[in-house]
Amino acid sequence: MNFDLVVIGSGPGGYVAAIRASQLGMKVGVIEKSELGGICLNWGCIPTKSLLKSAQVFNYLKHASDYGISINGEVSADFSKVIERSRSVADGMSKGIQYLFKKNKIEVVQGFGKLINNKTVLVSKEDGTSTEVSANHIILATGARSKEMPNFKQDGKKIIGYREALTLEKLPESMLVIGSGAIGSEFAFFYHSMGTKVTIVEFMPTLVPNEDEEVAKQLGRSFKKIGIDVMVSSSVEKVEIVDNICRATITTKKGEEIVDAEIVLSAVGISPNLESIGVEELGIELEKGKIKVDEFYRTNVEGVYAIGDIVHGHALAHVASAEGITCVEKIAGHSPEPVDYKNIPGCTYTSPEIASVGLTEQMAIDAGYEIKVGKFPFTASGKASSAGARDGFVKLIFDAKYGELLGAHMIGDNVTEMIAEIVVARKLETTGHEIIKAIHPHPTMSEAIMEAAAAAYGEVIHV
Repeated sequence: MNFDLVVIGSGPGGYVAAIRASQLGMKVGVIEKSELGGICLNWGCIPTKSLLKSAQVFNYLKHASDYGISINGEVSADFSKVIERSRSVADGMSKGIQYLFKKNKIEVVQGFGKLINNKTVLVSKEDGTSTEVSANHIILATGARSKEMPNFKQDGKKIIGYREALTLEKLPESMLVIGSGAIGSEFAFFYHSMGTKVTIVEFMPTLVPNEDEEVAKQLGRSFKKIGIDVMVSSSVEKVEIVDNICRATITTKKGEEIVDAEIVLSAVGISPNLESIGVEELGIELEKGKIKVDEFYRTNVEGVYAIGDIVHGHALAHVASAEGITCVEKIAGHSPEPVDYKNIPGCTYTSPEIASVGLTEQMAIDAGYEIKVGKFPFTASGKASSAGARDGFVKLIFDAKYGELLGAHMIGDNVTEMIAEIVVARKLETTGHEIIKAIHPHPTMSEAIMEAAAAAYGEVIHV
């Protein structure tokens, strides 16, 4: 089996790289040990958004009277049906990748791929057989998995990771979520919405600690308002199973606390999948546990490339896709622009949602900028009031000297659909006054972007 390009892994980095390479005239093979689409489509981005949509609909129904609608009888959620729908959506997306591969004449080789040399991959199959695949170029896109905590082990039943959280057979009465990044916060919100008593523990002083401090504090207030127990500046020291209950010992600023929960979800990050794929044997250089690459994702071994969660950078699906496209365009002899890691949007799909790009206020100050900051609260938005979603705000940060848009930080209803405007604006080096003069439709949530820009320059109308 000979190809121009072989991609190991079919997640959002691998499958996008494969399709782009095929478009550029390459004969492409993809090696995949499990479902097409990788973690994102099957066990991450897509199924979690399905669960969160179910939670949103359930919340709407529970609060229907707020919108002048009466529902006769009790509103309830069938947890197994919610999980079933999520798996169905994920399966449909995976089948979509099958279609795209067929359309683009990409050959799938099922099995576990290991580098033999810089031109050959050994593919081991479930039936015990193996085959060799050769290619002029090999892209490693093997992704990542849930990180294990050093002080207690996941057993997949009582102490679980994100994969098990997607397929629980019954709704737990209580859950302790360790870690408040996107994964932890989203699952905390989903399970709380379904009726589970949720406690979320974060080591840092705020939830979603990588976000702007004001955004992070707003999420904490929103979570507490709906009844999620929030423990920040806290760490889980150990978890013991006592009478089929998880007993967690937690160190807080006030001292040691014990929290009991039916399930403990560990959401403390991810670990790259680099074991047993031949990286060390081939002498591929690592740096702090990930593969070292240049701006076009070339490793130190000629003909071998790496993208996505196994290289340094943002562990996000859309970043892996961008890296894959850049990588194969360079292989094809084009002159692609390197990925701009300073303009990567991040989204958290809780309620309220979070979306951000660029520098936080503190980062801008630490970098030595003189800044202008504009905020517009959704309490002043007609669309937000009409939707019954007044929590949150849009915050924009500008360089006072040149008007450059340094960063944007949003928390509120549907803001994950609004952040792309800022990404494009930053790409085009748009200034604050250009945003102010760009007419935004009324009534929309996106008006808050224009108003926040105006606030930074003392021209805001509606607050």
